[in-house]
Amino acid sequence: MIKIARIVKSNGTDGELVMSFQGIDADQLKLEEPIFIIFDGIPVPFFVLSMTPRGSKVLVRLNDINNLKDAEEVVGQDVYIEESSIEDYEDDELSLENLAGWMVKDEEGKEIGEISDYEDIPGNPCLYINTAQGQKMIPLHEDFIISIDQEHTTLIMNLPEGLI
Repeated sequence: MIKIARIVKSNGTDGELVMSFQGIDADQLKLEEPIFIIFDGIPVPFFVLSMTPRGSKVLVRLNDINNLKDAEEVVGQDVYIEESSIEDYEDDELSLENLAGWMVKDEEGKEIGEISDYEDIPGNPCLYINTAQGQKMIPLHEDFIISIDQEHTTLIMNLPEGLI
């Protein structure tokens, strides 16, 4: 099984979820195949009833998640699929959408925070990073990037003082 998304939050009171996809685009999923959420170490299957793109995230309805209480139980959970459940998956494809869930570290290897989202501002794409001091927005500028480690989903950056 491979990790494809994270459930970011609930949306409304009828069990709808906001998911941030990682590594693949939502439209690469085979909707007739289940997705899995780990409960007590056991992958539990859910079927996607509907998916609606909303900016960089996707609104999703899953079977058996019908109210706010059920939705809140899965918020923050990673979402997995069997590798056969994706179409045209390319492991080495990297885009802004794929960075959610990656760790940002400084040039000395110290963790800065986890990327939760991005905003594709024309000419100035930005990352939202969850840090110990709260969520921060930083520009994703090539001059700040030292290296990209796809195997360990880590972005090494040299950020100007005061940004974080």
